[in-house]
Amino acid sequence: MVKGTINDFPFRTPLEPDGKGSHWFRVDKTMLKAANAAAGDTVALSIKPIKEWMEPVVPADLENALAAGPEAHSLWRHITPMARWEWIRWIRATNKSETRKRRIQVACSKLKAGERRPCCWNRNLCTEPYVSKNGVLVSRK
Repeated sequence: MVKGTINDFPFRTPLEPDGKGSHWFRVDKTMLKAANAAAGDTVALSIKPIKEWMEPVVPADLENALAAGPEAHSLWRHITPMARWEWIRWIRATNKSETRKRRIQVACSKLKAGERRPCCWNRNLCTEPYVSKNGVLVSRK
């Protein structure tokens, strides 16, 4: 998690792994507008790491599954925001809807069993399928 400024507009955001040992962050239209910038502009950027993780936006399919399982939902509410980010990153790190559904089921089952974090996946790979191929960020030119 980092905080910083783009053209003096303050923001907080998670850094995402790029699959090559570095990180990136999404700059959305709202951020661009607030920074008085457009895609392709040169901007003044300042960032620094922070310890406080902001709450992730929980995808609707995961939210529905958690709501249907009180034990999993209870632990979800008590784990750290960083742990919630890890579950969401693991769930979204696939292009296949069947795999995503299965990961949500597994997440709920593991949370119900008291497991606080997903295991056995490479946290250094990019978990945004729309901008990566095989876990590595695709260059945009």
